[in-house]
Amino acid sequence: MSIICGVPLLECVYCLACARWAWKRCLHTAGHDSETWGLATAEEFEPVPRLCRYILAVYEEDLRHPLFEPPGGYGINPDWLILRKTYENTQGRAPPYILYLDHDHADIVLAIRGLNLAKESDYQVLLDNKLGKKKFDGGYVHNGLLKAAGWVLEAECDILKELVEKHPNYTLTFAGHSLGSGVAAMLALVVVRHHDKLGNIDRRRIRCYAIAPARCMSLNLAVRYADVINSVVLQDDFLPRTATPLEDIFKSVFCLPCLLCMRCMRDTCIPEEKMLRDPRRLYAPGRLYHIVERKPFRLGRFPPVVRTAVPVDGRFEHIVLSCNATSDHAIIWIEREARRAMDWYRWIKAMIKKNRPVHFN
Repeated sequence: MSIICGVPLLECVYCLACARWAWKRCLHTAGHDSETWGLATAEEFEPVPRLCRYILAVYEEDLRHPLFEPPGGYGINPDWLILRKTYENTQGRAPPYILYLDHDHADIVLAIRGLNLAKESDYQVLLDNKLGKKKFDGGYVHNGLLKAAGWVLEAECDILKELVEKHPNYTLTFAGHSLGSGVAAMLALVVVRHHDKLGNIDRRRIRCYAIAPARCMSLNLAVRYADVINSVVLQDDFLPRTATPLEDIFKSVFCLPCLLCMRCMRDTCIPEEKMLRDPRRLYAPGRLYHIVERKPFRLGRFPPVVRTAVPVDGRFEHIVLSCNATSDHAIIWIEREARRAMDWYRWIKAMIKKNRPVHFN
């Protein structure tokens, strides 16, 4: 009898906790995450839309006869494509990728596609992790993503070494989206740490662009490798904000109430300070770029503003309750808004050259 009487009390406590959590989330907007950050320059953000198009090109079966080109095309010369690996080639150990020799920008680019919801092997990569399972260079990383990166490096080590030595003035860029962003970030870590594998390549030649990044490394590594790794987040994107382990997210990917319930109870019962002090906690990697193109309580989209920082706290710690949380994760939208941001930069530069005033609302 006493147990039955306690059930309504537990329901009341749970409802109050959910109401408190929802109220806090509704008051939090994406702009709050980066409101104290500085503005990115056009020069440092310039590679982002181009690399987004390269990642999109991984989805094409034949780049000479593309089916899903974005406006303006992929910007890829098919004759400069070194190799293309599919799921059959990787045997599910890593997502598909391409290796492209970009002579126009003096860049060797390895671009990796994002999660394929229809491929069990992609889930296996994500599920191969537990909090604190894998140590690396004095910190913690996602075990499955590190193993996938190790497989890619082992498979392409010889060709990468040959290209790096043949083109000593070219940069080596790893780029990926979603699942691929985590693999790209791990690749950058491994190559920097074991640069002898690629002919003692200088750290300054290595770059990584993690688009819509997964939380894949501990805070000390995220800050220490900020000169190499760059993470790009569009407005309300859910994945960089989801500190819940990736394996739990995709176990409940078809049950959003389960995920929200889990986050609600954890945020209510565990103090935020305690969670942030955990050295095993994973974060979005490197320097962060936040594209903000919507404002709260205002309709429509505005010219994108790109903010950047290497924060040691406030690295997208709170999920934003937004109808755009999943659409902002799509590589197509990120490429579009990144391109709009570059157009906005060029317009401002043209106005300044003409000595015309530029007003920001």
